[in-house]
Amino acid sequence: MNFIEMMNWRYSVKHFNSEKVSQDKIDIILEAIRLAPTSMGLQAMKVFLIEDEILLKEIGEKSCIQPQIKECSHLILLAAREDLTDEELNEFIKRNMDSRNVSEESLSGSKSMALSVQKKDKSEFLDWSMRQTYIVLGIALAAAASEKVDATPMKGFNAQAMDEIMNLKGKGLASSLLIALGYRDEENDPYANSPKVRKAKDEFIEVK
Repeated sequence: MNFIEMMNWRYSVKHFNSEKVSQDKIDIILEAIRLAPTSMGLQAMKVFLIEDEILLKEIGEKSCIQPQIKECSHLILLAAREDLTDEELNEFIKRNMDSRNVSEESLSGSKSMALSVQKKDKSEFLDWSMRQTYIVLGIALAAAASEKVDATPMKGFNAQAMDEIMNLKGKGLASSLLIALGYRDEENDPYANSPKVRKAKDEFIEVK
């Protein structure tokens, strides 16, 4: 499949079958998430891969009462950072120094930009970091489609309950997005063979 064929193939699955996604495909999706672009490369988030059936059941009962949670092979939680600690900022600078073999002085511009983000108040910073998770979401969906793995992005869940289930409170993290992974149940998903509904190109795109 080329990229456009891949995008036409994917859709937000409503029901998964019982087939498990292989570890090598999960690893590719996770690596794509790790490599996804974020502002300044700060990666102000943490990624959780959830495959434990008891944990998935609890999430399905307390946070997201959707069939995809019970039926999926794996669930990914993108949790946004609530702030940028000095330790994380120093790690960011060191990571750049080690990866690119450059001096700390040469990264003064990057450090200055990161410091400006760090100075945001908590609600503003969280809003900024939440937006970063949406960039990662897009890459995750495309990576899953490239491996012919179905993926459903989910935002309509009880984030407070998810934070409690995942023990995020006091760790500077807040639940942002869920991605359910698996394989479509073509017999029970009414959208499995439905055409994709999108605006026409000339209606959607304006060239100046």
